Amino acid sequence: MGERVESAFRVETTGSHWLLPVSDYLCFPLDQVNFLACQLFGLAAAFWFRLYLSPSHANPLVRHSVAALLGVVFLIFCFGWYSAHILTLVLASYLIIINADINNVHRYSMVTAMGYLTACQVSRVFIYNYGVLSTDFSGPLMIVTQKITTLAFQLHDGMCKKSEQLTSEQKPLAINVRPSLIEYLSYNLNFMSVFVGPCSNYKEYIDFIEGRHIRRKLKQHFGTCNGQNGYDKTPDPSPLQLSVFSAERCLSEIADLLRLHAVPPHARPKFYFAWTIADAVNNAAGYGFSGLDENGKPSWDLICNLNILGIETATSFKAFIDNWNIQTGIWLKTVCYDRAPKHRLALTFFLSALWHGVYPGYYFTFITAIPITMAARAVRTSVRHYFLGSRGLKLGYDILTWAATQLAICYTVMPFLLLAVEPTLVYYRSMYFHVHIISILAAIALHWKHKPSEPSAASKTCFSSSSSSSSSSQCSAQGQPVHSNNNTNKVD
Repeated sequence: MGERVESAFRVETTGSHWLLPVSDYLCFPLDQVNFLACQLFGLAAAFWFRLYLSPSHANPLVRHSVAALLGVVFLIFCFGWYSAHILTLVLASYLIIINADINNVHRYSMVTAMGYLTACQVSRVFIYNYGVLSTDFSGPLMIVTQKITTLAFQLHDGMCKKSEQLTSEQKPLAINVRPSLIEYLSYNLNFMSVFVGPCSNYKEYIDFIEGRHIRRKLKQHFGTCNGQNGYDKTPDPSPLQLSVFSAERCLSEIADLLRLHAVPPHARPKFYFAWTIADAVNNAAGYGFSGLDENGKPSWDLICNLNILGIETATSFKAFIDNWNIQTGIWLKTVCYDRAPKHRLALTFFLSALWHGVYPGYYFTFITAIPITMAARAVRTSVRHYFLGSRGLKLGYDILTWAATQLAICYTVMPFLLLAVEPTLVYYRSMYFHVHIISILAAIALHWKHKPSEPSAASKTCFSSSSSSSSSSQCSAQGQPVHSNNNTNKVD
């Protein structure tokens, strides 16, 4: 019996077998034991990195080298030769960054990264035969793909576009100089986020490594900042002052929103634990400081990836998505939604599905999400204001929309677990496709109900060539849908 268990654990990982005795003793899969060991070691290394390799004690080259080297060691320890996929993609993408025409570097990087990721995802379908290990190399590969494409688009913004062509979100993140090899490796493979992310911006990461991170964040809060360096004059807030291990705080990514929501409640703690440790590693290293909150206290949610309270109390499909996988939502917005000339919502959902993998169930989920999102928008815009007259009506509306959101999410995520076409169709047929039908009818009916028969006075003013800039701004603002969620960095 013991030999069979050991054999099963060996099959489930291509990484190190050093901890196999621990795996046998705990009756835990070896790949999970390796992952947990790396994350706990990474947490200890993060404290050491912040205290003994701070910018005041070590130059950026040393910090870059140590961060990247530890990340590579972790990958090899957990995934063995499969880690070559991740290293190959990073090196190939760097060659594109250095040698490709800067006008097309973002396109080449996107095609290369997504193409390689998709090829690996296709191979997993045949290797695992519609099974998914608790940890496998595709997770880090997905995170690296986000980082590679984010950097490429921000480099294109900084080197090919004028300042007035960039949005207020793109300007501070635009990159004006191609990164060196060690900077590129450190950004993509650093031990703090190599396993479960989340993805962050290259410029903010470089500021963190070079000691400007805290000073810049405090300067944004106060408007001015004393001192010439990011570490010698500016007080260094400690992440230990915060409850970084609290499940309500931002948690780093190991899976996606949809699969987690469908996981039975008794299985969720292991996901929460992994995300919390990953977030703690980033904060313990000092990377996560986002400035001061409204009360003047340090905030450590720069790369916050999850808001459990927001998820559990969401009263719309959009609010549910906005509070989970936050950095992935920002990535989708950065590289797709903000840049697509048309069909932005459909293209963004397609990119998200492709990024997750090639199992047919993923595409059923995201295709289903499109009409639900459109219907939720239409209902909110057309109906919600009728329930704002009294607290009782508002409470009733919130309870109703909360229940509808939770049911819609459960309906939508089922293909994520079923994976294949046949069981997905069996499930939806058993449900009579009722959410699909209701969503499509609601979106069409409410759209036609509020479609104006002739341009309003405000619209005429907007399209008048003699209108002032202030009038145009006001009209533009009036034309935007109103949402309760204030996260402007998410896909709407």
